[in-house]
Amino acid sequence: MYSVANNKSNTLPDIIAADLHAKKVLSRRDFINQHTVSSPVIFHGVGVHSGKAVCMIVHPAAVDHGIIFERTDIEDQPNRIRANWQMVSTTNMCTTIINASGISVATVEHIIAALYGTGITNALITIDGPEVPIMDGCSEEFCKGILETTTVRQSKRRHTLKISTTIRVENENGWAQLSPYDKNLFSVKFTPTDRYEDLTQEQFQQFSYNEDDFTTLISRARTFGFYEDAQKLWAAGLAKGASLDNTVVIHKGAVMNEDGLRYSDELVRHKLLDAIGDMALAEYVLIGHYEACNPGHTLNYQLLKKYFDTITTS
Repeated sequence: MYSVANNKSNTLPDIIAADLHAKKVLSRRDFINQHTVSSPVIFHGVGVHSGKAVCMIVHPAAVDHGIIFERTDIEDQPNRIRANWQMVSTTNMCTTIINASGISVATVEHIIAALYGTGITNALITIDGPEVPIMDGCSEEFCKGILETTTVRQSKRRHTLKISTTIRVENENGWAQLSPYDKNLFSVKFTPTDRYEDLTQEQFQQFSYNEDDFTTLISRARTFGFYEDAQKLWAAGLAKGASLDNTVVIHKGAVMNEDGLRYSDELVRHKLLDAIGDMALAEYVLIGHYEACNPGHTLNYQLLKKYFDTITTS
């Protein structure tokens, strides 16, 4: 659930114009400049791993602020964490970022993907718990909330980074790479294993930041997993907030959710959503081609680390 705060008096000195749309995607030329939200957007939900209720608010922020989380339930220690790949602490089942004082926020990938997909580059995100609410398992509610308010175009261009060399990482499940390209392009292939049984067809999806609509192509694709894995996680006291309301659950090759899949290739689209959220932790629009087969949060983090380590030492 989300709501938009009635805060018409909230202005920023660097805002030069308000976009006129409410529920529409930014025009392509608007992606040249930095953007923020004009009013706080409030999200209520539960953490998929903790199962605890959480309130998260996306606030307007000034040019070059970037995306920063603030843990409002922490008062006696530094409670802000920058959404940057260097802040990543763990990538097991989700992406978690942490500051130098050990204060963390987990499952940041869906809200970061929503901000990236709707053009928001600057925001302060206050949150009263250690985990971003899972909502319905994707970025759709975040996108709706962000676009419900008026987004504002700011006076400075977005930060871009042109990929000049090919970097690749691999593990036992798949691979991911960045390579030179004249636009921002994500391409993901998903190859189901024998565990998927009926869902055996290879899936492929692309997203271009310059040309495609994230809100319709990617944002509605939900996280997914296996019923038997969920049973083990629950027994171990994990995934307490996971349910058929926020996860596509596969059991004996069949989708357990009553309404089935939202897209015939929803699984690869969610892999793409996660990749967009993880790669946005570069804090740049990457001008290049992200390409992957069966990527996960660990591969995405390793790819960013390897790329920045390479360009730093070259």
